[in-house]
Amino acid sequence: MGSCGTWAWQELLVLLSSVWLWVGSGQPTPPGSTHSPGPQLKFRLAGYPRKHNEGRVEVFYNDEWGTICDDDFTLANAHVLCRHLGFVAATGWAHSAKYGKGIGRIWLDNVNCAGGEKSIGDCKHRGWGNSDCSHEEDAGVICKDERIPGFKDSNVIETEQSHVEEVRLRPVVSGARRQLPVTEGIVEVRYKDGWAQICDEGWDSQNSRVVCGMMGFPAEKKVNRNFYKLFTERQQLNYRLHSVSCTGTEVHLSMCAFEFYRGNASAACGAGMPAVVSCVPGPLFATGNAHKKKQRQQQQSQPRIRLKGGAKVGEGRVEVLKSSEWGTICDDRWNLLSASVVCRELGFGSAREALTGARMGQGTGPIHMNEVQCLGTEKTLWSCPFKNITQEDCKHTEDAAVRCNIPYMGYETLETWYWDASNVTEMVLSGVKCAGHEMSLSHCQHHGTSLNCRNTGTRFAAGVICSETASDLLLHAPLVQETAYIEDRPLHMLYCAAEENCLSSSARLANWPYGHRRLLRFSSQIHNNGRADFRPKAGRHSWVWHECHRHYHSMDIFTHYDILTPNGTKVAEGHKASFCLEDTECEEDVAKRYECANFGEQGITVGCWDLYRHDIDCQWIDITDVKPGNYILQVVINPNFEVAESDFTNNAMKCNCKYDGHRIWVHSCHIGDALSEEANKRFEQYPGQLNNQIS
Repeated sequence: MGSCGTWAWQELLVLLSSVWLWVGSGQPTPPGSTHSPGPQLKFRLAGYPRKHNEGRVEVFYNDEWGTICDDDFTLANAHVLCRHLGFVAATGWAHSAKYGKGIGRIWLDNVNCAGGEKSIGDCKHRGWGNSDCSHEEDAGVICKDERIPGFKDSNVIETEQSHVEEVRLRPVVSGARRQLPVTEGIVEVRYKDGWAQICDEGWDSQNSRVVCGMMGFPAEKKVNRNFYKLFTERQQLNYRLHSVSCTGTEVHLSMCAFEFYRGNASAACGAGMPAVVSCVPGPLFATGNAHKKKQRQQQQSQPRIRLKGGAKVGEGRVEVLKSSEWGTICDDRWNLLSASVVCRELGFGSAREALTGARMGQGTGPIHMNEVQCLGTEKTLWSCPFKNITQEDCKHTEDAAVRCNIPYMGYETLETWYWDASNVTEMVLSGVKCAGHEMSLSHCQHHGTSLNCRNTGTRFAAGVICSETASDLLLHAPLVQETAYIEDRPLHMLYCAAEENCLSSSARLANWPYGHRRLLRFSSQIHNNGRADFRPKAGRHSWVWHECHRHYHSMDIFTHYDILTPNGTKVAEGHKASFCLEDTECEEDVAKRYECANFGEQGITVGCWDLYRHDIDCQWIDITDVKPGNYILQVVINPNFEVAESDFTNNAMKCNCKYDGHRIWVHSCHIGDALSEEANKRFEQYPGQLNNQIS
C-alpha cells in the first residue's frame, strides 16, 4: 500500500467514506500546548453493519492502515479511541470482529489505557506491529453520539453504504454451483442485506488477479465473456461499482481505485455487463485430470519455499531452501507485497497478513534472507531484492510468517469440533488415521463402511479441543554430536534401568550381576520453539511413581533413540520416559515456569529448554549387540504424538556414525527436515568414515 500515490490515498479514503483524522490537527489545541514528537496517526471506523458512531477501529501508522486486537481491551481503551474520532466518550466496545474482519497489519495488541491519555500511543501496549492475534480478534468501539466542541474531521457516513469489504464469486453454470472450490463466476460485493454487481467497463486481467487472490487462487485466466453476456441479459442486475482499476498487487479490492454508482443504478453499465472472473486453483485445490497431473509434477520437484508451524492450511513461518539447507526470513521490511508473492508461489491466493516477530514460532538453522522487498508481481520470492544476513542483523525471534487466502472448500460443515455427547445419534467414522496435512477427516485413512463401534452409543465418541497455538519441540543437534561416547557399564549398576526397559532384549539372558552392557551415551537438549507451553498429556493425578528411580513419569515414552543401518533397518533401540519435564534454561527475558522438585508442575515453556544429561539413567542406547559398521543415529521426540505440536516434521534428528567395535564417531547431526531431499538421500547413502579425521 505504501506504493500508492497521494491522489490514490485521497480517492481511497473518499470512496470508503471511513472516519479518519490527523492526530494533533483534528482536535482543538489549547494555548501553549506542544505536540510530542513521533509519527502522526489517523483513525477511522469501518465495518458493516454499523452506525456513524460505531465500528471496527482502524489505525493509520507507518503509511499503512491496520487494526487493534481485542486482547485485554477495556472501556478505558474505547474512551481514548472515541476521543481520537471526535466523540466525547465511549459507551461500549466490541470484540471478535463484530464489525467484520479487517485486512493488513494488526498494529496494537494488549492495549491498556487508564482512560485519560491524550493518544492511544501513550497507553501501555506490546509495541507497534507486535501482536499474536488474527483479524478474527479485531476490536471495535461504540462511541457516545456527542461530538467534542470544535472538533472537525470527515466523520460523515453517507446514507448509502460506501465501502467494499465482502466479495464473492457467484457461479452460474449448473455444474459449477455444486463443485467446490468455486473458480469462476460473476464478481459480487456485499451491499446492505444482499449482493451487487460490478460493471466490467475497463475491467482487465489485473482486476481479475486481485479478485482471484482474495478468493484463494494464485492466478487468473480468460473467461468466455459471450456466454455470461447471454446469461445476464435475462437477469435483473444491481450494479454498485464501476471503473475499477487495480495494479494487480493489491490484496483486497478495496485497495484498488473504483467509483460507486449513486442513486438508482438500474440503468447503469449501459455498454457493459457484470464483471466475470475465472481463476486457476493451486495444486492443493485442483480438480480434474489436467490439474492432478500438474499437482504430481509439482510434487516430484522439491519446492524452494515452504510454510512451517501454522495451525491451518495456508499459514506458517516462511522457510526457504538455499545450498541444500532450509532457513528462515528476517522480518525487517516484511509486508503484504512480499507475503503475497510467497502465498501465490505456494499455490494459495494473496496474503491476508504479513506476520512479524516469529508469530508462527521460531525456526532453526540459518536465516537466509533479510529486508525482502517484492513488487508483488514476482513469480518467486527469490526474484525479489533482498539482503544477505550477517550474524548481527537478525535472530530467530524475528522470523517472518504469512497467512494466505485459501479457497472456500465447505469442510467446516463436515466436522463437529465440540458438542454435547447426548446429541450424538450415530457413528459415521472409525479407524481414522491422518497424516496431518489432510483438509478433511474424510480424506484420512479410515474403516469406510465397516464401522467398528456402530452400536456403542456415545461411549466411544471421539472429541477434540482446538487451539490456535501449540508447542513445537526440537532437539539441539550439535549437543548430541559433542557429547556422544561409549561406556561399558557393569550389570550390577543397571537393575533400575532394566526395570524401566532401557536395555535391549538380550540383557535378560545376561549373567546378572556379572558382565556389562555397552551403552552409547549422549545429552539431549530439547527446545520449545512453538507458541504454547509443552505440557504432559496426563495431569499429575495420573502420573506413575517408579520406586526404583524414585520419581514420577509424566509420559511413559517421551523420546525414541534408534541405531539404523543406512537403508533404515533398526539394529538397536532405546527410549526415554519423561520423568522430569522442566525449564532447565531459558532465553533472555523468559522466566522459568516449570520445575520438577517437590512434585511440581512439569512442562517446557516457550523459549526454554529441558536438558537430559548424558550421565543419567536411560539416556543411552544399548549397542552391546551391534556389529562394527556405518550407521544412522536417530532421535525422535514425542514419537506417539501424545501432545499436540504445531509441527511434527522437525521432531526427528539424525546423525551419521561409524562404530569400529571399540570407538564411535558421531557427526553431521541435523534436524530431520533441515536439509533438501537430495542432501537427505546422500546422507542416508553415507559410504562410511575411512579415518578419524571428521571433515
